[in-house]
Amino acid sequence: MRRFLFFLHCTSFIVHSSFSQTPRTAVPATQRLTLPNGWSLTPYGRSLPLGDLPLNMAVSPNRNRLAVINNGQSTQTIQLIDVAGEKVLSEVTIAKSWVGLRFTPNGKRLLASGGNDNRILIYDVTGDKLTEIDSVVLGQSWPVRISVAGIETDKAGKTLYAVTKDDSALYVCDLTTKQITSRVKLPAEAYTCLRSPNSDELFISVWGGEKIVIYNPKLGKLTGEINTGSHPNDLIFTRNRGDGPGNTLFVANANDNSVSVIDVKTRKVLETLNTALFPDAPAGSTPNGLALSADNKTLLVANADNNCLAVFDVSKPGRSRSVGFIPTGWYPTAVTVVGNKVLVANGKGFSSRANPKGPNPFKRRGTETEYIGGLFKGTLSMFDMPKPTQISALSKQVYQNTPYTKEKEKVAIGAAGPSPIPKTVGQKSSAIKYVFYIIKENRTYDQVFGDMAGGNGDTSLCLFPEKITPNQHALAREFVLLDNFYVDAEVSADGHNWSMAAYANDFVEKTWPTSYGGRGGTYDYEGSRPVAYPKKGFIWDYCQRAGLRYRSYGEFEAYSKKKGSALDGRFAPNYPDYNLRIKDIDRVEVWKKDVDSLIAINAVPHFSSIRLGNNHTSGARIGAPTPIAHVADNDLAVGRFIEHLSKSPIWKESAVFILEDDAQNGADHVDAHRSPALVISPYTKRRHVEHTMYSTSGMLRTMELVLGLPPMSQYDAAATPMFACFTNTPNLTPYTHIPANVDLDTKNTAMTQPARQSEKIDLRYADKIDDRLFNEIIWKAIKGEHSVMPAPKRGAFVLVAADGDDD
Repeated sequence: MRRFLFFLHCTSFIVHSSFSQTPRTAVPATQRLTLPNGWSLTPYGRSLPLGDLPLNMAVSPNRNRLAVINNGQSTQTIQLIDVAGEKVLSEVTIAKSWVGLRFTPNGKRLLASGGNDNRILIYDVTGDKLTEIDSVVLGQSWPVRISVAGIETDKAGKTLYAVTKDDSALYVCDLTTKQITSRVKLPAEAYTCLRSPNSDELFISVWGGEKIVIYNPKLGKLTGEINTGSHPNDLIFTRNRGDGPGNTLFVANANDNSVSVIDVKTRKVLETLNTALFPDAPAGSTPNGLALSADNKTLLVANADNNCLAVFDVSKPGRSRSVGFIPTGWYPTAVTVVGNKVLVANGKGFSSRANPKGPNPFKRRGTETEYIGGLFKGTLSMFDMPKPTQISALSKQVYQNTPYTKEKEKVAIGAAGPSPIPKTVGQKSSAIKYVFYIIKENRTYDQVFGDMAGGNGDTSLCLFPEKITPNQHALAREFVLLDNFYVDAEVSADGHNWSMAAYANDFVEKTWPTSYGGRGGTYDYEGSRPVAYPKKGFIWDYCQRAGLRYRSYGEFEAYSKKKGSALDGRFAPNYPDYNLRIKDIDRVEVWKKDVDSLIAINAVPHFSSIRLGNNHTSGARIGAPTPIAHVADNDLAVGRFIEHLSKSPIWKESAVFILEDDAQNGADHVDAHRSPALVISPYTKRRHVEHTMYSTSGMLRTMELVLGLPPMSQYDAAATPMFACFTNTPNLTPYTHIPANVDLDTKNTAMTQPARQSEKIDLRYADKIDDRLFNEIIWKAIKGEHSVMPAPKRGAFVLVAADGDDD
């Protein structure tokens, strides 16, 4: 059947009708919603609205009630849902929370993690109303680093167990006295814990340690451990089997695309289930939720990054088999089964969307402000367990929703015609030998290129036009103007991981909203904390394994300090880390001297990552450079970088790729993920406008093909490489930089309201700030204190396909 395609840069009529408190039909199976990252959704079943980033669900002992905990950047809540009636009965706001959720055995109380408040909240749930009545305190609140994760009770409901992800410990508490009775140190960050229905032993998933550890309550200590895959998170035991309850434990391994099946008696892994859609797939399925059918014969696995459930027949543990897949909403985080009903928490709901209530300088920012960090509201999908014949059809939908295939992983799909970019992985035939990758900070396309002729820009949103960024405008005009480029990330916390690995693992995705929501937590996302690493590392690790020369200038300094990491000894020692007090033009001078010395000894890195982040700006802070001065400095640095390279002996074999790590700090009339990007090389087309939809992962895939590297995740394997930007006929004309049109030393001097707000912002780290506030500060600093900043727009990119097309 013929397929019809269209894109809507607006609120999607398919998914954005107002939610009610009763179920509604999800996107029809005959239609498909394509996300800004290129993956599609056909969510199965009925749905209810949830809150911001639902991460966990708990079912009451009588199986009548479902509790959901929402742990996003904006308002955090707990919802109590009638399972049979499929409606929300009660909802309460919780100041700080994270993952942990459990009913007491008698069903009268609900226990919830208090996150970085370092406590467990106790709610009365009798009368179908959530009422906070008490708490168990583990320690003082943030900055004391404890951070409650998963929780559990003993069989009688008298003892509370809580595991933590910051001090990596198990706390044992008396629920009667609300006192801690013991604290047991764990090997690494914990995710959750689950009591064995057989022995009352507590099984703990060590999120940062690739293992399960076992706590014996009678002995009061850890008595065993079982190795699993990377990032073990959710756990589930079989229930009431003929050979005794709880003899099999299933463990989801998010960083490994797998589930470990464990024989509890022997403490051994019986088998490992691959949850990905294809065998030997790279990272990117992210299994992070588990459920069993009432008869224990069917296992459901929530694949967060594949937007589906993987279904397995586990009636014979050790000889399980795949049944197929069920499509869900965006980023499913939890799944459970009540009777024959399946319930799925979709962490990001059904789509990106417009935000007409975006930041407004004339209104106090509140929970109604539509900021990208809290924009994607979760949903609860509900449906009866599909029959095998239904699962076959649903599996077909999942494969149609998924742009990744094994064929694309090996041979990239792209435009026909000659190109210096190889299509086959490992094909070392490119005329380009040296890749330079420049990472900048946080701008949208319209903020910089909104005034560019030929591109899809909005001049009213252009804060840094050609007068301020003459070099970037000249480079976009002389080489390729990309007006349909989107970052894969929401903020810098996940942005630097996406920029360096084409993936942000479950730790990154589930913890940055807490930090960005002002609920405590450290910035652990640029190589400082191993639990945030993809299993196979970042692009430098791939270069190392391939025997390539590589070097980092300012990007992931913390990773370079880890002894034995891929950047140990490969970090330019004199290049400054992120520091807004140091000009980007001075950084480029350091790079010039370094690269010249390497050219002289024929040791230029095949891959160089360069951080030029002053376009982040210092807002209106008194004594700091103005936003215009910061951005102009960054622009001049880019111009001087390209000039130096284009006049060097290696220009004829070089390519420069420039992007923003994210696009969170500004407005764009198409979508807040759209950002400026540049591709500059003798082999780049000249004076060309390219409208192809590209992404962070697509830029990484292009560089990987040049360098002969395999994809790092399913996302770069599936992404469109930038073939259309290149030609096989080189133009060696060098670039001459354009001097700055503004004084780079101009400082903020007026004590305006934006200046007073800027004084309260921590600018030592990229984006350890309130981004809604910071964006308004920059706008007012440039346009005037009383100017009105337009609300950013979010686009729902909709691809509707007629049913019946097998492609």
